[in-house]
Amino acid sequence: MPSFAAQLAMSRPDEVAIRDESVALSWSEVDAILNRVANGLNTYDLGVKRRVAVFAENAVETAMANLGGLIAGASVVPVNFHLTAEEVAYILQDAQVQVLFADGKTLERAMQAAQMAGVPQVISWQAVAAGAQAWTDWLARQSDAPADESRRPMPNLLYTSGTTGRPKGTELPPTMFAGGETVAEHLANLGQDPRAENGIHMVVGPMYHTGPLSGARLLAAGVSSVILGRFDAEKTLAAIEKYKVGNSVMVPTHFVRLLALPEDVKQQYDLSSLISIAHTGAKCPVDVKKAMIEWWGPVFMDAYGASEVGTTCAISSEEWLENPGSVGKSLPPFTALILDDDGNELPAGQEGRLFFKDATGRGVVYHNDPEKSAAAHIAPGVFTLGEIAYMNEAGYVFITDRFSDMVVSGGVNIYPAEAEQVLIEHPAILDVACIGVPHAEMGEELKALAIAHGEPEAAEAVLNWCRERLSHYKCPRSLEWVDDLGRNTMGKINKRKLRAPYWEGHS
Repeated sequence: MPSFAAQLAMSRPDEVAIRDESVALSWSEVDAILNRVANGLNTYDLGVKRRVAVFAENAVETAMANLGGLIAGASVVPVNFHLTAEEVAYILQDAQVQVLFADGKTLERAMQAAQMAGVPQVISWQAVAAGAQAWTDWLARQSDAPADESRRPMPNLLYTSGTTGRPKGTELPPTMFAGGETVAEHLANLGQDPRAENGIHMVVGPMYHTGPLSGARLLAAGVSSVILGRFDAEKTLAAIEKYKVGNSVMVPTHFVRLLALPEDVKQQYDLSSLISIAHTGAKCPVDVKKAMIEWWGPVFMDAYGASEVGTTCAISSEEWLENPGSVGKSLPPFTALILDDDGNELPAGQEGRLFFKDATGRGVVYHNDPEKSAAAHIAPGVFTLGEIAYMNEAGYVFITDRFSDMVVSGGVNIYPAEAEQVLIEHPAILDVACIGVPHAEMGEELKALAIAHGEPEAAEAVLNWCRERLSHYKCPRSLEWVDDLGRNTMGKINKRKLRAPYWEGHS
């Protein structure tokens, strides 16, 4: 059995280790399931890369598949459950996945994707289909003997949307991977996580993101987890009170929806158990952050960064109140740099491009794509996440804009090029550009500006056409017909200029 689960099963036999809305498991049950998952995966030929994928919504089973894969010495690929079968197939093929886990809501797409990508094994919970194995039956056939912890631990392979229409794969970076020569050492390192002192963990975001996935890894530190499904503001408050939640990971959209609750509902719940809330995903509007600190207290730790590199800057609530709007100071091994267009470092208070120098020399590394890796750097180990910022005299970073086109909506990265490549194929569109515009709840949303090829069609009809060909969350929420997109003689569009009228009066 995994050593951490064995010890916890003995010392806290009656405690609930992990639960969702329908399942609650003790440490002993977690122990048995993780052994069966790890042993079951190791009966397969996982290939050189040892890749397995999890394509499922939040649930206890999702956590068990992710952590069980880690214990098996596999590299687990969490797949966005909104993706189409074709999009999933690309990831499965690019990652060389050999086993795919799915749930009732993703199973049909999972089977199609597995067939397209040649994935031999599909295992599903909540539903089953011809050619797939039922989770409970598959587990029952596996040994619950102690899993082999002598294998080398493998980092997750994470996929983020790509500007060329294809997602980019990147391994969980060293700043977020506990390392170790063996799985046993890795689990022991996870057991030293300082968040173990912050009480019960609550998962509120989708578990294909690194932050919410930490709920599974925290089990190795003896931290019990409560997994919530698709976000519901009042259910979140009720769960905090009911389970005495101490910590979680949230994005600004969660804060906006929580603050939108009626005052009597907000005051109805006891939130005194909260110790630490990691805020990530996107910069939070100043008024939203202030309101959350006033309501929940100084429990927030902002973590700014990306899946490719981990956290590059951090700031506590106390620091933020003294530097409102900042994403914090850079953290080792990273040093923040503000550079002009020629790569010269700018003084405090002056706006420029935000870069980070990685003291390890690693920087950004994309799976199977050295060109994209190189494009993120201006020198070895000196990379950008595509944003405009300034630093004050004390070294606090303030993000003001992005020089990349990426839109962050509800903490989810959306790359306009994906929608643009679909929309340009519509017979009514001569030219199109997609930009991020303000949205009160999501922070920003994708908007299409299009030049008509003849008579403009109804905007909603064009948007529905796009949704039939691309995951809905990647599609524009609105479309506006325009006469000109301002392309220069080189055919380039100044999207910052296109965005400007929509952002007047918005932070």
